[in-house]
Amino acid sequence: METTNTSTSKKSTILMVDDDKFLADMYAMKFTQQGYEVESHLAACDALASLRNGLQPDVVLFDLIMPECDGFAFLDSMHNENLAPKAIKIALTNQSSDAEAARAKELGADAFLVKATLLPSEVVNRVGEELEKHRKA
Repeated sequence: METTNTSTSKKSTILMVDDDKFLADMYAMKFTQQGYEVESHLAACDALASLRNGLQPDVVLFDLIMPECDGFAFLDSMHNENLAPKAIKIALTNQSSDAEAARAKELGADAFLVKATLLPSEVVNRVGEELEKHRKA
């Protein structure tokens, strides 16, 4: 029994994964100011551990270039382990090649955002747009 239309009464949860602490904190603050709940991790392995422990975010926002486990491996692990299957997966990166965008989408990313081309407020707006799009689908 899945309930719908509770999104207006419940805050959406964002799982933020970025190895740059300054950016992770800044985006977490921006999302929190807009009413989102945010769980932030500086390493993909820590984010995977949270997902394995039952975290069910509405959105997973992740960088592609991270030490140890990059965003591609992170997406692959999420898929292979069926973690957060209903979450919207958005790559937020400074990698802007079409090949990387295509690879991220092949691995299950719903959107591909380039940090350098967007203000933080625009990133928050784009995430909100993705949430609305998926709620209507």
